[in-house]
Amino acid sequence: MSYLDKLLQGVEVEWKPLGVVCEIKTGQSVSKQMISDNPGVYPVINSGREPLGYINEWNTDNDPIGITTRGAGVGSITWQKGKYFRGNLNYSLTILNDNEIDCRYLFHLLFYMQSDIHALCTFQGIPALNAGNLKNLQIPIPPLSVQKEIVRILDSFTELTAELTAELTAELTARKKQYDYYREKLLSFEEGDVEWKPLGQVLVRTKGTSITAGQMKILHKDGAPLKIFAGGKTVAFVDYKDIPDKDINREPSVIVKSRGIIEFEYYDKPFSHKNEMWSYHSKNENIDIKFVYHYLRINEPYFQNIGGRMQMPQISTPDTDKFLIPIPPLSVQKEIVRILDSFTELTVELTAELTAELTARKKQYEYYRDLLLTFPKNNIES
Repeated sequence: MSYLDKLLQGVEVEWKPLGVVCEIKTGQSVSKQMISDNPGVYPVINSGREPLGYINEWNTDNDPIGITTRGAGVGSITWQKGKYFRGNLNYSLTILNDNEIDCRYLFHLLFYMQSDIHALCTFQGIPALNAGNLKNLQIPIPPLSVQKEIVRILDSFTELTAELTAELTAELTARKKQYDYYREKLLSFEEGDVEWKPLGQVLVRTKGTSITAGQMKILHKDGAPLKIFAGGKTVAFVDYKDIPDKDINREPSVIVKSRGIIEFEYYDKPFSHKNEMWSYHSKNENIDIKFVYHYLRINEPYFQNIGGRMQMPQISTPDTDKFLIPIPPLSVQKEIVRILDSFTELTVELTAELTAELTARKKQYEYYRDLLLTFPKNNIES
């Protein structure tokens, strides 16, 4: 028999309404203006998982469990230790008898029962959770010693996940700093060291296709071969027959995202883009288009500053056509591309590792949480 089986074997579990074991109260009214006028060190817990801000007064101490009462995050469980200000969109759940329920056990339990809590919410108009409904939520109460052991196990998983996240995030941050350092060094050229020419003079600028965001949604097919770019991260995959052949670009290119979020993207498969954007490719044997992409990426703040002068951030073709780029020997360009691409690949691999590790930890936590917090529903008080 496993340790978990022994822990839960023969355990007598009493079920009680949440309102019988906790006092459920609403916090005090608060606003962003109130926080702005009274800045301080105490977190304001209101309708989100994260603090709304920090204020110079507190109304709650050593009473960490809360539940969001209204808005998009309705029913979310919050945990805030120490002194803080609880807003009017957050219920406090104050345990009436510490010898009956462990506070941290109740937090894990409510987090596990999130779907039951959401079932109590109303979603007509502004989503809301009524305190009267919440008070009737039936919760399992095993012996206090069992509760504490459940907390120990689940908190251990939480701490391991936090440590792993911190470790891999620190590694990612270090990689990014290293990448930024070498990119700055590799792409810094003095005025007399290399030849400088306007971008539009040495590259071929291509137009996009006449297509709307709505048409992109209609034409999109998973697995289709042709990628259509719009602003930001918006893309669609379509068949070749879906747009005119003259609008398809088959050259490795730098795509200029010229409105809203101004940035550059490299793509080396057949593509097109909305016609308010444009792209560049190289027919010049002395210019590596991927090198140009890296140089433009490091200069994105310059173009974003130009675009920021407009009501809707945007740049025009002369802004990029007239932009001077350095042209070192082709062998130097290719070596710079190789080094920067290697850093990018390492970052992608590390990000994938972080995601996979966190996913595995989350599944492991959820497995044990489900095992530890699933009790037979008998002896329920009405």
